[in-house]
Amino acid sequence: MTKLSGPMMAPANGEAPDSAVILLHGYGSDGNDLIALAPHWQHLLPGALFLSPNAPEPATMTGAGHQWFAIDWSGDRLASRQTGIIKARPVVIELLEDLWAQTGITPERTILGGFSQGAMMALHVGLSLPADKKLMGVIGVAGAFLPSKGFGGTELAKPPVCLVHGDRDDVVHPEHSAEAAGVLTDAGYDVSYHVSPGTGHGISPDGLEFISGFLGRVTVK
Repeated sequence: MTKLSGPMMAPANGEAPDSAVILLHGYGSDGNDLIALAPHWQHLLPGALFLSPNAPEPATMTGAGHQWFAIDWSGDRLASRQTGIIKARPVVIELLEDLWAQTGITPERTILGGFSQGAMMALHVGLSLPADKKLMGVIGVAGAFLPSKGFGGTELAKPPVCLVHGDRDDVVHPEHSAEAAGVLTDAGYDVSYHVSPGTGHGISPDGLEFISGFLGRVTVK
């Protein structure tokens, strides 16, 4: 199986990491894109190791960057997402398991987040873990939620979830996050949901601030 690697940022306090924030980039990008977000949140998690792995495949449509899974641009995008996410899930699971084994960081001290296609992966994987591996939180920006097998059952963990989406996103329709917020809330998840006005397919300052508030809440013990 492909081993994921990418840029990392050591804990701001200079000590051994006591937590981790994993950020999954979007289609056609790489880990350098989202690792740039770490300075926005290091003050909230000074002991956290931030890492943003490169997706396992070269992006097929852009000629540069990486993809978590291929997209059928001319056909059924939903079907390609469903099959692609299932195929890509094991490499993200392995990343988590390796991280926990190598550092001693626990699931309860791990944030899994992503943007666009990376958000789809983060939401799918983070909400498919067993109940004894509940994450500190899951963040999805400009993404969509594709439930895993067993979703809604008591055997799966229910970590708090943060969803952010621009209301002018013409790449991943903002309705996807609205639907996710409703589905997850109905299923008993603690959901923080924010719509960024006037924002397209990106992360705006108000979105960053909203995520900061979410991190501040879930990291308070």
